[in-house]
Amino acid sequence: MPHRVPLALWACLSTTAALAQTAPPASPASTAPAPRGTGRLAGVVVDAATKKPVEFATVALLPATGDKPLTGTAADEQGRFRLTDLPAGAYRLMLSFVGYAPRILPVTVTNEAQDLGTLELTAASKQLGEVTVTGEREIVENKPDRLVYNAERDVTNTGGTAADVLRKTPLLNVDADGNVQLRGSANPRILINNKPSALLSGNLADALKQIPADQIKAVEVLTAPSAKYDGEGSGGVINIVLKKNSLQGVNGNVGASGGNRGQSLNGAINARRGQLGTNASLSLNRNRYPYRNRTERTDFLPDGQIGRLSQRMEAVSRGRSGWGEAGLTFDPSPEHGFQLSFTGNAYSGRQPQHFYNQYTGGGPDRDTLYSRENRQNYLYQNFDLSGGYTRTFKAHEGREWSVLVQRSRNHGNQDYDLDQYAAADLFMGPLEYRERSRNNSLNRETTLQTDYVHPFKEGVSVETGAKVIRRLVGSDYSIDTLLVSRQSDFARSPRRSNAFDYQQDVAAAYGTYNFGLGKKYTFSLGTRLEYTNIRGEFQVENGRFANDYTNLLPSLSATRTLKQPGQTLRLSYSRRIQRPGIWYLNPFIQQTDPRNISYGNPELAPEVTDNYELTYSTFGKAGSVNASAYTRLTGNAIEEINFYNTELARAESTYRNIARNSGYGLSVNTNLKPLPKWQVGVNLDGTYSQLRSAALNRTTSRLQFNGNLNSSWRFGKGYTVQGYGGFWTGGVGLQTRYGGGGYYSLGLKRSLLKEKLDLTLNASNFLQTYRVFRSSTVTPQFETRSAYYNAQRSVRLSLSYRFGKVDSGAPQRQRRSISNDDQKGGGSKGGGN
Repeated sequence: MPHRVPLALWACLSTTAALAQTAPPASPASTAPAPRGTGRLAGVVVDAATKKPVEFATVALLPATGDKPLTGTAADEQGRFRLTDLPAGAYRLMLSFVGYAPRILPVTVTNEAQDLGTLELTAASKQLGEVTVTGEREIVENKPDRLVYNAERDVTNTGGTAADVLRKTPLLNVDADGNVQLRGSANPRILINNKPSALLSGNLADALKQIPADQIKAVEVLTAPSAKYDGEGSGGVINIVLKKNSLQGVNGNVGASGGNRGQSLNGAINARRGQLGTNASLSLNRNRYPYRNRTERTDFLPDGQIGRLSQRMEAVSRGRSGWGEAGLTFDPSPEHGFQLSFTGNAYSGRQPQHFYNQYTGGGPDRDTLYSRENRQNYLYQNFDLSGGYTRTFKAHEGREWSVLVQRSRNHGNQDYDLDQYAAADLFMGPLEYRERSRNNSLNRETTLQTDYVHPFKEGVSVETGAKVIRRLVGSDYSIDTLLVSRQSDFARSPRRSNAFDYQQDVAAAYGTYNFGLGKKYTFSLGTRLEYTNIRGEFQVENGRFANDYTNLLPSLSATRTLKQPGQTLRLSYSRRIQRPGIWYLNPFIQQTDPRNISYGNPELAPEVTDNYELTYSTFGKAGSVNASAYTRLTGNAIEEINFYNTELARAESTYRNIARNSGYGLSVNTNLKPLPKWQVGVNLDGTYSQLRSAALNRTTSRLQFNGNLNSSWRFGKGYTVQGYGGFWTGGVGLQTRYGGGGYYSLGLKRSLLKEKLDLTLNASNFLQTYRVFRSSTVTPQFETRSAYYNAQRSVRLSLSYRFGKVDSGAPQRQRRSISNDDQKGGGSKGGGN
């Protein structure tokens, strides 16, 4: 691998010494030897203000005098901890975590087990009327199994969309078409609140514009999920966590934003009293994005001639959407919990396009010159309805059983009408051709899932579960054409019209064994068995197909606690299956540009990927560092291929299992706090990608980099200024190379009315109106160069007002949710859905 990637790791590790000097009080790795006994201490660490668990808090047992810990541990995701083999006597228990004031309390250990109950940690906080302002979370947090970007702490997100949030998340990149990449892989699975969403099953770029950034609490990135997750895909899992409030009382917020790229209104309300809790949120959005494109293609024709294609296109994408969510929780007792949630959205959009086309070479019958007015319209309606029951056991801490069910529905209409004129400019020549398309799709999905966790002795537990998924997908598409010189009315095009039905049934079961060796090593061994049955049919022609397969998907994770406090080393391996989604399968021919068409392939097989990762993490009072070296190997990768149709003089693209995709990389993210009111985050990722196809006799490779810098500073009375910038160097496919780009934004927030009202002014990419994204495709038959200009200059003013009062109460139970992350997601290319 080129030397620049290892240098990034060296720079990261050299930062560790400075962090270690300001580390919090010693962790278990630096404790003094202690005699063994039979005593045990257990408890739960929670936030004093919110009563929520403090995940992975450090717990150390100190002698009655002196500061050298005798033993210690880290709390789990529920804030629970347990110390065992303790000799009887008087001690002090120290609790600590980044962002909280350390707490020391006296304890007396006997020869019996003791439950200390709920222990509170207090952040640096102050009371402002009815509002409690606590110590701020870091914008980016490193947890043992995931990286968390706390989007609600980033003022430059206010008034934006989910696409803006994902673009700022470490390890992720969002290109000009709205496609999301994780560490250079275009195949991550995106979830909402740990669940698949009908919203994301269609055009991902449009879907991400519908989720308001103001409703997003955090984005979690899991690069090495365990066996309890479905097939993770080549990249991993991205979980968008929406804001919810489970505190006692009634509270909520309303907000609005306006700018040159979009406007929005949003509101949310939460109410909880005793055993019953409800929440609801609603947002209305409107957006406008101008763009244009230039394409030049050279065709190498069989007779030795050269054909040249020149195209220009200008368009404006306009959309309106509504997003709503509602939930109900009922906890009749500490051991029983019920939940019900609904998420729905509707999106309508239109994209009037003005298109110029000229082709020369290959003879007079192929030379063409025309312009087109193409009026595209979209309408998507989606909903997710889910419910669940969770059972815990008071007499057996950590034991849990849950049952979950979800029903999703995605209904979409994609239509267009075009008029073609025999001239370089619209309406300047005679109308010679008209076309209209109607594409009606319906995607229904039902999931039933159960999970069980059983802890044994300290540090040993077993997780098991099973899941059944049924997917029913239908697409009915038609094309009508009118050649003005020969026809008086539209006529159906049989070759371009069809109805497609697709059914996919998945049955899965998993088991994970978690255990520790001594005080320094923890292991997680798991495996997942999945069976898939597929049936598909075209109604117009004899096009039935069927497929079924069984996959065994093992996973392994080993974590070593190092000598220096806060330092860990983690090695993980996982094998995952990724089934192609409807975007890749649908054979609908996208032919709004007759010289360049695309369609899906219903006979695609799933990808199988092996992932290896070594991660080093450290944290201290000054910040944290996380560095990972990783490898992913996909033997039957689904890749886009391009070829030339000589008879019709056009380029065509589709998808096939045609390559071996290998990626080798290093990612580093550092979060520092040089001053109490100043945060800085730096994220870098370098990946060497290689695609090799025996069928095409072709190998392509590229060293890719992306990174970002995020910094915020609080000053004066209620002011926060935040800046953000990032870059990426582009990507590579089997036949295509994509150029990179950069982006930046500045935001200023002013808090008023005792921290209840926030006014935020944000400006992004303000030095130029358009950003250009370049790409090139090279095949033995043709070469294409494209430049895509997307309007990125954005200025918006937003306000948000919080109301209501929260009461102290018991910490709320952690609730499981369905996460169908087994399908290769869709992009903005390929067949429609």
